[in-house]
Amino acid sequence: MIILGIDPGIADTGFGVIEDLNGRLKVLTFGSIKTKANLPLGERLAELYDQLGQLIKQYKPQTAAIEQLFFCNNAKTALIVGQARGVAMLCCQQAGLHILEFTPLQVKQAVAAYGGADKKQVQRMVQVILGLKEIPKPDDAADALALAVCGLNNANFLAKKELKKH
Repeated sequence: MIILGIDPGIADTGFGVIEDLNGRLKVLTFGSIKTKANLPLGERLAELYDQLGQLIKQYKPQTAAIEQLFFCNNAKTALIVGQARGVAMLCCQQAGLHILEFTPLQVKQAVAAYGGADKKQVQRMVQVILGLKEIPKPDDAADALALAVCGLNNANFLAKKELKKH
């Protein structure tokens, strides 16, 4: 199974693509889609859509794990991040991906086994789980890889649960 993790944002959208090879996780790619602040919002959202579409076309994930919007002190920022998240979900939906959504708490619990883990703990666990030489950079990419790991854990759990039913 190949899964795409997405940490949505308008300036930077983190992405991470991992593959489960019978329990061995392989990182296929990770990084950040950056949009230029001087462009109109519509152009930035279109750029995000196009680049996510290219990633999906290249790596052919079956599932996307996207971070749910969490409480934000700045309403304007929350609205813009929500628009980026909506574009990411639309892109994944139109590509036929199964979409999973996770809160930051769920991701922390899945990766670090502790909902109160700080950013550095989560990044270090992503490094260890995925067998990377260094903590993935930028931070948005590390978050996206954590989402992908969380999504993979969830998908594997649901598959095992289905098997037990039959």
